[in-house]
Amino acid sequence: ERNILPVISDLIKEKKLNVDAKALSMLRDYIGTDLSRLYNEIDKLALILGQGAMITPEAIERNIGISKDYNNFELIDAIIARNAAKAFAIIEYFRNNPKSNPTVMTVSSLFNQFSNLLVYHYTRDKTQSGYMDALGLRSPWALKSYEAAARSYNVRQTIEIISAIREFDTRSKGIGSRQNEYDLLKDLIFHILTARGIIG
Repeated sequence: ERNILPVISDLIKEKKLNVDAKALSMLRDYIGTDLSRLYNEIDKLALILGQGAMITPEAIERNIGISKDYNNFELIDAIIARNAAKAFAIIEYFRNNPKSNPTVMTVSSLFNQFSNLLVYHYTRDKTQSGYMDALGLRSPWALKSYEAAARSYNVRQTIEIISAIREFDTRSKGIGSRQNEYDLLKDLIFHILTARGIIG
């Protein structure tokens, strides 16, 4: 999954389009590694927008139907900022639009964010290039999310959160819980926002 961003970026360049960073992340979060769908959606954008156009979050929302305000990218931003009101509003939007917002995609995004944050915390070379190498990032812009997350969540909190995400994954499959998956997701977000760094 880490390598899908360059693939999406290359597909967009092939169509002689440009893309902003947030729009690129939205495509990754919602289409993921389904290359056939990615190709079709980018093809559609190329036809609608025309050569040389910029793919923006607004263009994706208008033409693909992915909300620019309520998506996994915005949820992670809200969690990093510890904006509980926005995070829970996004979860309610997901609950009301389950086909476009399956919990499996959300949890995959959360797991990637916090497992990468753990790598960030343990990276020995604390320079920008050191962090980018450790995380496999191509752009300093992508690093900003981890810099902000590291200020909000220390190593012990990050470990606790990864454990909570794994527990969610088990419970969402019906093991040890019969709760609705969106209720479980809400509980997970609460756990993340209130993590105290208790391990074990």
